[in-house]
Amino acid sequence: MTGTLAHGTTGIAAKAAVQCASPAGNFSMSGILRRQGKHFQHGFTLVELITVMVIVGVLAAAAATRYFDRAVYDAAAFTEQARSLIRYGQKVAVAQNRLVYVRLDGNSVALCFVYVADGSCPADRRVMSPSANNTASTNTLARCTNSTSWACEGNPPGVTYATSPATAFFSYDALGRPANVGAAAFARLTMTVKSGASSVALVVEADTGHVH
Repeated sequence: MTGTLAHGTTGIAAKAAVQCASPAGNFSMSGILRRQGKHFQHGFTLVELITVMVIVGVLAAAAATRYFDRAVYDAAAFTEQARSLIRYGQKVAVAQNRLVYVRLDGNSVALCFVYVADGSCPADRRVMSPSANNTASTNTLARCTNSTSWACEGNPPGVTYATSPATAFFSYDALGRPANVGAAAFARLTMTVKSGASSVALVVEADTGHVH
């Protein structure tokens, strides 16, 4: 009798286990997961987050251009180019123990080893750019005789400059000292670069020739 009862109990337990494991069972794990899955909340995937960040970045960049003042940038950039060229002319004069002329014709800034009254500079008398290349921009090529190796930079569109005292040339001697073309003593030179409402000043000191 005891053996029969034990056998019956074992059989019932086995059936219950099979029923739980069966997909058709009321308490099957897949059924439980399916019912619970109805309440799962999905977040953003990494790809979705990256996509949103890229879109926001593009929109921000597009909006920023509406507030970017190109005139301020152009004036500052050309002033820095002019400063670098003039400083380079002083260095070349000292290093090569010879005169270097800085041409300031209002349309460009250029370096030459000779002075020509009409502002021209023979190809074999041009100071070469330190990197063997200028910016080669459209305006530079137009105002620097299409030369890409000459130490010469043309004004960007919309950029103008004037010097005080007014001069189209000055030179550096072998000691790096500035001088006017002619007998007049060199006075502190101010070059004012303008673009739109933006204005930037560049100064060449009289005694030392320091440009800043």
